Amino acid sequence: MSSFAPGRFARKILKQDAVHEFTLPELPYTYDALEPYIDSETMNIHHSRHHAGYTDKFNAAVKEAGITGKNAKEILSEVSQYPDTIRNNGGGYFNHKLFWRVLSPNGGVKPEEELLTAINGTFSSFENFKNEFSQAAITLFGSGWAWLILSEGKLKVTTTRNQDSPVMDIAEVKGTPLLMIDVWEHAYYLKYQNRRAEYVDAFWNIVNWEFVSKKYSRILQG
Repeated sequence: MSSFAPGRFARKILKQDAVHEFTLPELPYTYDALEPYIDSETMNIHHSRHHAGYTDKFNAAVKEAGITGKNAKEILSEVSQYPDTIRNNGGGYFNHKLFWRVLSPNGGVKPEEELLTAINGTFSSFENFKNEFSQAAITLFGSGWAWLILSEGKLKVTTTRNQDSPVMDIAEVKGTPLLMIDVWEHAYYLKYQNRRAEYVDAFWNIVNWEFVSKKYSRILQG
């Protein structure tokens, strides 16, 4: 077993300075913690290179655009006003920051009662929901994300291309993200090659339903 320390690698990749508003978050687990479902090398590269790269470029784009006093979600909610460098790198920063939180080495159980009831009411059963979400992720052409979102008070499964997000004002289906899966090849190719369906199937073993359920409850409480 490896003893990778995410923070150490992150600090090497992301050089902070006074103009940076957004920082690469440390993972709440080690790079090898999600094995055998996601391998350590993939997690290392995905976090310390890809996510760090989006973070650096987002900071540079925000500085160039003269944006101040706004968090990432606020910027993305009006992303149509900004250059594509904001859309692409801001989306990459924001999406991955959420993605790490919905994964856990202690995942794989069902949602807590409140969210599970809502899922059953919307999709008829938890298994139907998993099938719809999985098919959305598997059949998305090219790079992008599959999402479970809360949109106008209703649960919906949707997809976005590249690093777009449902929080963006340009999103076809807008809403608050609850659960997401990254289906860019860099998220799974070292272990699964072109077998995206196997990666999506493995994903269900490491979903942090406690985090997702609590987020759903907080949204309902306003």
